[in-house]
Amino acid sequence: MAQGIPDEVMMNTSLIKDLADVAKDSALLQGVLMRIEETPNASELVTYAPFTLFPTPVPKDVFLQALAVQTYYNTLVDQISRDTDFLRDALASTIAVDDFTARLFRIHEQILKEGRSQSIVLGLNRSDYMLDQREDRTSSLKQIEINTFAASFGGLSSRTPDVHRHILKVAGRLEESQRILDNNPAAGLAGAVAKAWELYGSERAVIMFLVEESQRNIFDQRYIENELWKRNIPTIRKRFDDVCKTGSLDQDKRLFVDGLEVAVVYFRNGYMPQNYVSEQTWDARLLMERSLAVKCPDISTHLAGTKKVQQVLARPGVLEKFFPDQPQVVEQIRATFAGLYTLDMGPEGDKTVAMALEAPDRFVLKPQREGGGNNIYGSEICQVLEGMNESTERMAFILMDKIHPAPAHNFLLRRDAPLQISNCLSELGVFGAYVRQGKDMVMNECVGHLLRTKSSEHSDGGVAAGVAVLDNPLLV
Repeated sequence: MAQGIPDEVMMNTSLIKDLADVAKDSALLQGVLMRIEETPNASELVTYAPFTLFPTPVPKDVFLQALAVQTYYNTLVDQISRDTDFLRDALASTIAVDDFTARLFRIHEQILKEGRSQSIVLGLNRSDYMLDQREDRTSSLKQIEINTFAASFGGLSSRTPDVHRHILKVAGRLEESQRILDNNPAAGLAGAVAKAWELYGSERAVIMFLVEESQRNIFDQRYIENELWKRNIPTIRKRFDDVCKTGSLDQDKRLFVDGLEVAVVYFRNGYMPQNYVSEQTWDARLLMERSLAVKCPDISTHLAGTKKVQQVLARPGVLEKFFPDQPQVVEQIRATFAGLYTLDMGPEGDKTVAMALEAPDRFVLKPQREGGGNNIYGSEICQVLEGMNESTERMAFILMDKIHPAPAHNFLLRRDAPLQISNCLSELGVFGAYVRQGKDMVMNECVGHLLRTKSSEHSDGGVAAGVAVLDNPLLV
């Protein structure tokens, strides 16, 4: 199983069909669920979220490396969010050409001008990696990005281990079933939210999930909500439109929505330009940022997660600024960096363009966007860069080395999709949670992991985009 599904299992079509049926039922029983239709009143139209039939082998040393570095990434994100000069300098070129980032930055500047209302900071993030295969066939952990806004699948990934354990037992592979790790990011993420709520200091105040109008991935969020209700912490779900219509601040800047005081705003919406459908939507974001409520993330932490900041961090000497006299921490973080290159105007950016045009298959062109499906690959990189024709538009992008993970065979189980073997690539995510009050870090933890797998024919796109599926690591 170290290289994938054993041949005697993989080639047994009758067994595979039976296992797939067992797996789908197990997913429904364990609550690995997703809505079929994106309508507000479609809770009864539910199916299993897409997932792999078998867990995917992951080298144990690389997996543990990803877990070990997560608390340092939590600290790094927090330090960046507090460094106004660094954020301004890092994003200067981007905000000159990218309207969305510029709009976010203007809110950031307004908050700085007024003074932050809340000293409690809540960070829930997910650092995503692929395992780059070296020439000697060993794997090297390389970061794709860090998500500081609405990092998803902490809920569903808490339910998938039991599904794969059950499948392996039915397949007669008891030893492998015992190597599926326990994993409960939902509890860890909720624990940090609960700590922020507790520090806010009002038992009457609620936690507000700021959500999309329609949400296929609602059950992922519900697991975190349920963890909070177990702690007797009330939650509500509201949309930008609700905040526009019923949101207000009192004289102490306490946030009220629909008559309820909000202790924590947990943003699960607001990371893409299309989420802001009107000026009123932007006003609602500013209202929440100005309020006494704890924001997850606040505007500066949102900006800390941009691609441009990721690229600037890879420059020599930058990490040392955030971890002075901590060379081992710097070394551990830097070891996870892939090659990252600026596209700012000037000789360095020109060199990056020439490098990309000469060998586009070696790179990924990344805009300042989240949500999956935005990156540019292969010959399309040439089309985009040549189309810009030395325009400042290129400053809205960064260039990154393409990571080359080792493929493995698996079956991807999706509703209404044929059961067939696929050549698959996997992406490892690690969840981090931290709470800071003033200068004191109250909580800083690695709270779980996520493995997503997709067919190697797809360059980009996640589970929500319909490309990747949920998976579990089988440590080898």
